[in-house]
Amino acid sequence: MEQLSKKTIVSLRDIFIRFDGEVILNHINLDIHEKEFVTILGPSGCGKTTTLRIIGGFVEPESGDVMFDGKRINGTPPNKRNVNTVFQKYSLFPHLNVFDNVAFGLKLKKIPKAEIKEKVTRMLATVDLKGYEKRSVAKLSGGQQQRVAIARALVCDPEIILLDEPLGALDLKLRKSMQLELKEIQQKTQKTFIYVTHDQEEALTMSDRVIVMNNGVIEQIGTPEDIYNEPVNAFVADFIGEANILNGTMIDDCRIKILGKELECVDKGFGKNTPVDVVIRPEDIEITSPADGQFTGIVQKSTFKGVHYEMSVMCDKCEILIHSTKTAEIGSKIGMRVIPFNIQIMNKLLPFYNNILEVQVKYSDEQENYFQFDLEDESITVKDRYYEQGTNLKITLPPDALSLAGDGVGDLKDLYIESVVYKGEHNEIILESDERKWLMLSDTDEQVATYVPLSFDFSKADFEVINPKREG
Repeated sequence: MEQLSKKTIVSLRDIFIRFDGEVILNHINLDIHEKEFVTILGPSGCGKTTTLRIIGGFVEPESGDVMFDGKRINGTPPNKRNVNTVFQKYSLFPHLNVFDNVAFGLKLKKIPKAEIKEKVTRMLATVDLKGYEKRSVAKLSGGQQQRVAIARALVCDPEIILLDEPLGALDLKLRKSMQLELKEIQQKTQKTFIYVTHDQEEALTMSDRVIVMNNGVIEQIGTPEDIYNEPVNAFVADFIGEANILNGTMIDDCRIKILGKELECVDKGFGKNTPVDVVIRPEDIEITSPADGQFTGIVQKSTFKGVHYEMSVMCDKCEILIHSTKTAEIGSKIGMRVIPFNIQIMNKLLPFYNNILEVQVKYSDEQENYFQFDLEDESITVKDRYYEQGTNLKITLPPDALSLAGDGVGDLKDLYIESVVYKGEHNEIILESDERKWLMLSDTDEQVATYVPLSFDFSKADFEVINPKREG
């Protein structure tokens, strides 16, 4: 790969922005280099399009600085920035032909006709539309319209091209070919491309660097290889490609326990007996005889995918996904092996497993056998348990004591789903309320960046009376 320029062309410094009281970007910092193809990747609602719009000047941050070539440009309107944007809806002028669509920005700048003709002709050749000058844009295919939009953005010679999910409207086959064409155009023109998508394959195919965002923060920045092979946490591992993400315990340096077995790995520095997340990619699992495997499991499904078989194997209660050039019969017992280098260890997304509350009993009824406490402006009732009014309690709620309220009411309203990660047996869901984060287990797939009501099952909770400190 050609050596990329390390000159920083755009910097975002401590960018913070809210819409309607909701934090969209939470103090992010980002440097983008000259002549690189960088992709901002993340699920819906993570803040990626807002980041792009702040760079383009369409949105102003509440606080923080936007820097171009070392100069602060907050408040500078989009037309005064050396940037052009290609949107998902290409916004071409249907009454103008291809030439006039591409020439539009040059005509606004009052550039001489001969120079416009030369620039537009050269740019149409760059995007493989030579000879299309007089065609109506309405009669072009989706891919051709997209190339017209890119030519129009490039012809005014901006330093930076912003692309907001520009392949979203195309069919799968055309998307794949346009990914390669876009990268080729970027390399031909030597412009900085900043591309927004939620499509992991697009990001890995085209980018020099990938910025993975979630919930208004940047989770990881790196090359496609770094992001795929060395994810920093379970969210990145789950979002980029397919992965087996398992709960594990770091016994000591280079020693991990997963699925009841101790294995050798290459990671260090997590401490002793530390709960961690473990990532094993499906293609890194070797199928063996049961006697030769580190683990054994029963084959549940096997699907031929062209290059490999995709197999689902139950290892006790945990589902393991395997990609292999060989398959095994459904119902058969197989062994599985993973070399130490392919076992990736990561810190957990939350530093706790159980949800612990410290509360005071506000009201109780011994005869009816219940009590109430206040939590985040809600009154919570615990049935079949009595403590005197004023008692201080520590309540420990395991993740399986939390559920999304089926009746839509719940004990707490409007919790934000921050992440959903499948752990082989169930989804681990992280929710955020006004004052804290919660960990929940669920067998259903929930949508991140949505708001949900939460219910508690206190029959699964532990209660401990906290003795108030005596004064004096």
